[in-house]
Amino acid sequence: MKTYKFLFYISQNYSFEILRPLQREIINAGHVVYWFAVGETVDQKLFKESEQILETIEDAVALDADAVFVPGNKVPNFIPGLKIQIFHGLEWKKKGHFKIRGWFDLYCTHGSATTRVFKQLAEKHRYFSVKETGWPKLDPLFTTEPLDYKNDSNKTKILFAPTFSPSLTAAYELFSEIKMLSQSEEYEILVKFHPKMAQDAIEKYLSLESNTLKVCQEEGVNELLQWADIMISDTSSIVGEFSLLNKPTITLNNSQPGDYLIDIKDPNELQPALKLALEPSDELRQSIAKYAKDLHPYSDGFSANRILNATLELLKSDSKITKKKPLNLLRSYKMRKLLGYWKF
Repeated sequence: MKTYKFLFYISQNYSFEILRPLQREIINAGHVVYWFAVGETVDQKLFKESEQILETIEDAVALDADAVFVPGNKVPNFIPGLKIQIFHGLEWKKKGHFKIRGWFDLYCTHGSATTRVFKQLAEKHRYFSVKETGWPKLDPLFTTEPLDYKNDSNKTKILFAPTFSPSLTAAYELFSEIKMLSQSEEYEILVKFHPKMAQDAIEKYLSLESNTLKVCQEEGVNELLQWADIMISDTSSIVGEFSLLNKPTITLNNSQPGDYLIDIKDPNELQPALKLALEPSDELRQSIAKYAKDLHPYSDGFSANRILNATLELLKSDSKITKKKPLNLLRSYKMRKLLGYWKF
């Protein structure tokens, strides 16, 4: 059996939780994995001693990988190997989710909500494939134990998880309401920020920390999702993840609200929305279940395995792609400038 070399190209700390289930599948299948981190955002201390890390872009190119897995939107076309898009979140409503940038050979989609659109785009562009696999980050979600945090059975557990985008985030508008909830004896509140959240917003919530509210600094989110009874958010991709557990989410000005959400338009509506979330109607429960099935129908823990198999299939078979990827001259120039790599 041929041993394949795979490269994980990352730029954010959340990539570890996404890629490690895939790394496990790759190694168990007898292949090898290397990591390459771009920029200063990735905390090098998060790497494990057993993981193989490439220090420079020259090392990443010299590896001559068979495939490069990317939980983001960009990857240099001058790094060898098939480029596999596995996405950094489930939220397909955000601007740019379906934008085709010409980097990837294979899109590993999560469920019919995104597969339909990407397959239409594949037919249009004809230089990439689409395979519905599920998302590897969610493989351990359904078996993860809830966070061991207070867990007073008489209190409602709320996870506040806003996105970072200035045009979408609820972090500022809901600050006073979250503060008010934290002063109540009815709730336990955990706040989980996106890694790109503005520092001033983080500091505002750190000022609220008490015996009823805590800002979580840990990278993982699965145990937070299992812990919470209700989520409060906006248009963050974490909304989809929480919905997979058939729990209600309250959003502020979601960009495309559906009947699976309790979407409010004004912070003053949060308190009434909480009452609806605490006693969800049958219609709401059914809508959440329907949305979850459309978004990510896999709860078997084998999404990483499906991604690996889809990649191996593409590597081993004659490609059905009828066109070459675009040259992407401007984007390629920007990537070379970013990485300081000018060899041709």
